[in-house]
Amino acid sequence: MPLTDQERKKLAEIRQWEKNLLSYEANDFQLTYEKYLERSFSMIPENLQRQFFSGLDSWLFHLHGIIQGSQLQMDAKDRIITSARIFNKDTEKIEDLRQLDFNQLQYIAEQQIAKHRLYSFIQGGLAGTGGKLLLGTDIPAIAVINLRVVQLIAMSYGFEVNTPYELMTSLKVFHTATLPPRMKKDGWATLMAELEQNENPYFYEGTEEITDITWLEQPLQQLFKAVIITLFRKKLVQGVPLISMAIGAGANYQLTRKVTELAQKYYQLRYLKEKEEFGE
Repeated sequence: MPLTDQERKKLAEIRQWEKNLLSYEANDFQLTYEKYLERSFSMIPENLQRQFFSGLDSWLFHLHGIIQGSQLQMDAKDRIITSARIFNKDTEKIEDLRQLDFNQLQYIAEQQIAKHRLYSFIQGGLAGTGGKLLLGTDIPAIAVINLRVVQLIAMSYGFEVNTPYELMTSLKVFHTATLPPRMKKDGWATLMAELEQNENPYFYEGTEEITDITWLEQPLQQLFKAVIITLFRKKLVQGVPLISMAIGAGANYQLTRKVTELAQKYYQLRYLKEKEEFGE
């Protein structure tokens, strides 16, 4: 069926957001930092660089797969389907969600987004206490939270993530969302190009390389955050390291906010484009 007036308005809003994303221009400080990072990393032999990024890709891919196949994620999937049955009692599987109204899908997705932003805030606050275990597991924990919510957003808009194409796509959505602002436009352009070129919605035919030097800024920011937390964890307010906890909670919340915003825009766009194409 064709798009409603409200859906056309939403599609126009997403296109405006996309236009702003693609028109972003880096400032001099960002460009200087980028050159410094590239120069520093170029000192490492190329074979070691390839091994490093290949290992990082493998870690992300396996972590993504573990999350997708976990009982926790299966339960979340069942809850999404149960929520969808409130609007359509015939909903039996994730793909059936595409029969729902756009506002209904957005409502289901917003539930997942709100919960995971809260999880990220709490996890960051706990890491901000400066405990060695909590601080040491901060990067894996925040990666799990954000990879998981991307999958759940995909499912909320009717895209099952258990196929090679959807699994790889959701991983690339996460990757794009965690890129620096000046790099996001390239990641988004790649996602759009792969969406246009893909004729088989099951098999993934694009490049499987995910991380490169442009993605390193996010892990480096997390490490820098850990250093700041360590410096402030002894600054106590009534016996509680409130400053370091606020730093950890705020940084992790903002990261999940960025990830969920881009992921929601991507899957909303896919849903609306498919509906528009099949409605004509």
